[in-house]
Amino acid sequence: MASGVTPWLLGLISLLAGYTAVAVAAAANRQPHIIIIVADDLGFNDVGFHGSTQIPTPNIDALAYSGLILNNYYVQPICTPSRSALMTGKHPIHTGLNHDVIYGPQPYGLPLGEQLLPQYLLRLGYTTRHVGKWHLGMAIQELTPTYRGFISHLGYWGGHQDYYDHTGFLAPGYWGYDLRRNMSVARDGYGQYSTDLFTNEAVTIISQHNTSQPLFLYLAHLAVHSGNPYAPLQAPADVVEKFSYIEDENRRKFAGMLWKLDESVGHVVTALDQRGMLQDSIILFTTDNGGPAAGFNQNAASNWPLRGVKASMWEGGVRGAGVLWSPAVARPGRVAPQMVHITDWLPTLLSAAGGDLSVLGSIDGIDMWETLTQGLTSPRKEFLINIDPVFNGAAVRIGDWKLMHKPQAYGHHWDGWFGPSGRNQTAPQAQLEVILQQVLHSPAAVAIKKILPHVFDNVKSLRLKAEVHCLPVPVNATQACNSVASPCLFHIPSDPCEYRDLSHDRPEVVSYLKSRLQYYNKSAVPPRNKPWDPAANPKYWGYAWTNWKDYPVPPMSQGETIRYEENLFDDIYGDKRQ
Repeated sequence: MASGVTPWLLGLISLLAGYTAVAVAAAANRQPHIIIIVADDLGFNDVGFHGSTQIPTPNIDALAYSGLILNNYYVQPICTPSRSALMTGKHPIHTGLNHDVIYGPQPYGLPLGEQLLPQYLLRLGYTTRHVGKWHLGMAIQELTPTYRGFISHLGYWGGHQDYYDHTGFLAPGYWGYDLRRNMSVARDGYGQYSTDLFTNEAVTIISQHNTSQPLFLYLAHLAVHSGNPYAPLQAPADVVEKFSYIEDENRRKFAGMLWKLDESVGHVVTALDQRGMLQDSIILFTTDNGGPAAGFNQNAASNWPLRGVKASMWEGGVRGAGVLWSPAVARPGRVAPQMVHITDWLPTLLSAAGGDLSVLGSIDGIDMWETLTQGLTSPRKEFLINIDPVFNGAAVRIGDWKLMHKPQAYGHHWDGWFGPSGRNQTAPQAQLEVILQQVLHSPAAVAIKKILPHVFDNVKSLRLKAEVHCLPVPVNATQACNSVASPCLFHIPSDPCEYRDLSHDRPEVVSYLKSRLQYYNKSAVPPRNKPWDPAANPKYWGYAWTNWKDYPVPPMSQGETIRYEENLFDDIYGDKRQ
C-alpha cells in the first residue's frame, strides 16, 4: 500500500468515484434543454466561421468552433416555408406553404391538423417558450403560438416589423402595431430595440426556469431582416459606428444589426451557464433562408461566393448558415459534411429528447441525432428544394447533383453572384489572429470552456475547412435556368457556385432527377395562399394586427376590395422582373 494512503481513504475515493459515475450517467439520461435560435435572412457569408473578416460574430463562431458547423445544410428559399418545415418536419409541398409567404392580411396559416415540435415536446414534459417571430398565421387565435404548443409567447405574428416601434407594414395600406405577450397586445415593448427586447425575454425565461424540467426555447429573432420600407436597416448608432471602416452605408447598418444578434447569442449562452443548464443543453443556430443581398428586400446580406439571394433556389437562397452545439457531440469542433435539411430538426430533436418517433407518422424529416453527434454517414441522400406551381419553378438535389428550372421570379438580375466577400474592408485591427482572439474571449466561449476546456485548440484550421472556395465568375457562366424543357444541372461538390450547367453533358442524370421531381410532385398539395382580406386592416382594430377572423366583420370603407398577393411583389421587391 502506498505510504500515507489508508484503507479508509481508498474507500472514500472509491465511493466518490461511484457517485461521479452515477452523476455522469444521470446527466447522459437527462432530457436536454433545447434552444433554437433562428436568425432571419442571415446570409451564408455573414458569419465569421465561413471565413468573412468584415463583420465579427465571436459568439456565434464560438458555438460553431465548439460544436458542429453544418456545411451541407439546406433551408427553404423564404421565411414561412422554412419555419413551417422546422415546426412540422414536413416539406412545404405537403402543408400547402410552398409558394411565397403569409402576408399580414391573408386569412390562412400552417394547417391546424399538423402537430408541431412544441406540442410533441410538451407531451414529453418540456416547458415550451416562444420569443420573437411567428409568421405561420394569425387570422384566428388557433393559428397563433400559444394555441400551437407554446405555453408562453412574446413576439410578433407577421413577417417583419420596425425594430423600435414594432409596427408592421405588412402590405401596402396595411400598417399596425405587432407585438404580443401571449394573446394580449404588448404596448410596454414600444421603443425597445427588438433584438434587445427578445434577448432580455429569453434571458429572463432561462433565469426563472425550474431546472428540474427540460426547457424548449424557440428564439426567433427579427435580425437581420429588414424593417419597414421607410426605415429598413436599423441598429443603435453607437453600434453602427463600430463599423465605420465599411464604406457602404447599408452594409454598415447591417453590420450593426448583426453585431446585436451575435451579442444576443452570447447573452443566452451565458444565462444557460449561470443557471447550470448549459451542460445539459442542445443549441441549434440557423438561418431561415439565404441572405437578401445587394438591395434585395432593401437589405445588405452576403451569400458570397454562392449564387443568388433569398427567395431563390440558387445555393445562395437555400444553403443555410447553421450550427449544432451540444456536449453530446463526439469530437466537438468539426465541420459536418453530412447532408441535412431543415425538415430533419423535428425528428432529430425529438430523438435527442427521448421521444417515440413512431408517433410522427409520415414526415419528410430524418432523425440525424446519431449521424451528427457521432459523425456517421448521413442517411439523407436527397431532398426536394421546392416545387412552386404558381411561379412554375422547381429544384431538387439528389446526391451530388442539383437540377432546377426558374429558380426565382424576380428577374435575371437576381440570378447573379453578390458580395461583399468580407475579405476586405475590415477594421485596421481586425487581422485574423485578433478576430480569433475575440472569439476565444467572447461570453459564449468563456461559458463553453467551463464544460469543454480544450475545444478551441484548432479554431484556425476549422475555419479554413468551413470556407467555400470558387474560382472567379467565368465569362461563360450559365446565365439563367428559366426553361422547364431545358433545366440546368449542377454538380455541387465541384461547382458550389453554380457556374457550369452540365445538363447537355449528362442527359441521363437530368432524366433521373426529372423523374424524382415528378415523384415529389405527385404527393404535393395545392398551395394554401388566399386573397387579402380587407377586414384584416389594423385601422379597424386600434391600429394593431390581430386575429381578426375571430371578431365580427368591421364596416368596410367604400370601394375596398379583395386583393391578391401577386400584386405585392413589385411593392416589396421592386419591379426587376424581366
